[in-house]
Order: sequence, then C-alpha cells, then structure tokens
Amino acid sequence: MSLRVTEAGRVGDPVVVLAHGFPDLALGWRQQIPALAAAGFHVLAPDQRGYGGSSRPEAVTDYDIHALTGDLIGLLDALTDADRAVFVGHDWGATVVWNLTMLHPDRVAGTVGISVPPVPRAKIAPTEAFAKFGPDFYILRFQRPGVADAELGADPAGTVAGVFGGRPDWLDDETFDRYVAEFTRTGYTGGLNWYRNFDRNWASTPELAGATFDTPALFIVGGADPLAGFLRADRARQVAVGRYRERIIDGAGHWLTQQCPAEVNAELIEFLCSPALADWRNS
Repeated sequence: MSLRVTEAGRVGDPVVVLAHGFPDLALGWRQQIPALAAAGFHVLAPDQRGYGGSSRPEAVTDYDIHALTGDLIGLLDALTDADRAVFVGHDWGATVVWNLTMLHPDRVAGTVGISVPPVPRAKIAPTEAFAKFGPDFYILRFQRPGVADAELGADPAGTVAGVFGGRPDWLDDETFDRYVAEFTRTGYTGGLNWYRNFDRNWASTPELAGATFDTPALFIVGGADPLAGFLRADRARQVAVGRYRERIIDGAGHWLTQQCPAEVNAELIEFLCSPALADWRNS
C-alpha cells in the first residue's frame, strides 16, 4: 500500500495529519497546508486509499475502517518519529479520524472533524438505519458495485462540477482541471468502496458501543451544509467527553476548507495552539 503525500513544515515540529473526504484529494487542503506549516506544524496530507496518486486496491473489503485508520497511523510512523499527532478530517475523512481516535487512542493528541461530527455507534447496521431515507438515498445507491461508479465516471468534469455545486468563485480553473484530470484517470470506485464498508465497519467494531474519548476535539460545520440535518451533532457529547467545542460558520456549505479557508485556518490554528495541547506541542 502506498500513499501520495503532500508534506510541509519542519520535521520534528508537532505533526498534523489532514484526511480528505469523498470525492476529494489532498488538493482540498491546499489552503490549509501552508498556513499550518507557517504556524509551526509538520503537515502530512495524503491522497487517501483509493484516490489520486495512492494505491487503489480492487477488493471492497480493503477499504474498511481498520484499513483506513491504519493508513494514517502507518503514515505517521513512516514519515515522522512522533508518537502522537492531531488528526483533522473533512467529510469521510472526519469519520475516519473520529474512529481512529477511539481505535488508536495512544496515537492521538487531538482531533478535528469538519462537516461530520463524532457520534455514538449505531444500534443497528447503518444501511438499515439509512433505509428510512428511502431507496434512492445516495448512500444506499452507492452500495451497488458498478452502478454509481459508471454514473459518476461517465462525465468526470460534470461530476466534479456537480460535487462542488457548479463552478463557485472559490474553485479556480486550474484547481478544477486538476480534479477532473485525476478522477478521469482513477474513476470513483475507490472512494465508493468506502461507503460499501459501512455495515462491515459496524459489525467489526462492537467494542465501540458506548466508547468515548477525552482528548481535545473540535467540530467545524457550515451553517448551510445540507448534510448537517441528519448527522446528529447533538449527540457528539456522548462520545467526546473531554474538551470539545463546536464552531458553526454561518452561511457556509459543505466544502468549508475551500469555501472559507481563512475561517477554517483560524479555527485550526487556535485549536492547535490551545493550552489543552501544550504537552503535545512541547513533547
């Protein structure tokens, strides 16, 4: 397994790992990477498994939560001598880093989730829970191998435009073209396979029923994010029992790191420089 990684900052500085979501790349962190490096952090932003320049295993089972969290731990071990890092995730990447915080607590100094909050383990299999939204709910449609893959891959430029809500003013032509080129080359199957492990992830982590973590945590969400309505951020404190803060950026949508980079960068740097993380910064 190999990951293409964008790296910035000085080796030996406190490590921050940035985990993108679906369908994205490390490119989505392009405005956070230099800002965090300039603030004194060693930044690692991979194209995650199935994306961009990283490996794209064929088996659906190669994309379960154990593989995805293991990739980030392996990245930390391969490129740093740090015992712990702060892990920051957007969208699916947030799901990965919240799970990593509970599955590998000794490697986590703090966690930031963007757009997706920490939530308790479901009492029933996720696809059973999602059934209440109807058979056309996107996560259920993504379960069928080959179907969404073909739909999304038929017109990569149209898919990229659709994902980002057209051609917003925060998505310049060069960046748009880079997204189109990468997804034209790779297709979308790797990212879709993350969704096809929802039930497997649930079945393979019974130890997370009732699990909590007490390391510092931050949740950032757009006030106009269409996903916010069903992700139950009100249950976050059932999981994050330590220093936890929620920040809502009014009027912002789902793609916060790109739409509101100044606000996101300020929140991240404030969190990383907070007294709660002083021991990590000085270790």
